Amino acid sequence: MLNTAQLKALSVFAIFAIIGFGPISPGCLIGMYVVVKRPDWFHRLVRGIFDYPDDADFVSAAETRAARIKSFACLFVLFLVDIVPLPVTPVVAFAIILGRPSWFYRLVSRVYGQSA
Repeated sequence: MLNTAQLKALSVFAIFAIIGFGPISPGCLIGMYVVVKRPDWFHRLVRGIFDYPDDADFVSAAETRAARIKSFACLFVLFLVDIVPLPVTPVVAFAIILGRPSWFYRLVSRVYGQSA
């Protein structure tokens, strides 16, 4: 059963899939913004999708920096791949939203680090 956060995220990425048939990938741009600025709304959305309790694990500043650099680089490569007229990013997002893999939650926790 899908929760409210999953339905909201799926709706947004469905729109991105429709408008993403051009040279610009809105999902990747928003992802890069999230990695750089770490807005509270994204962290709340991920917690809502995954419905996990708050993390008590310590994430060092070095781990946060490394996770942010790797995440930005991956999103940039995905942005370049998304230039082809097939929306790749929304498909990846659908898989994450529906599958809720634990690696994604851990990655977000590392990207946000102690600032969350």
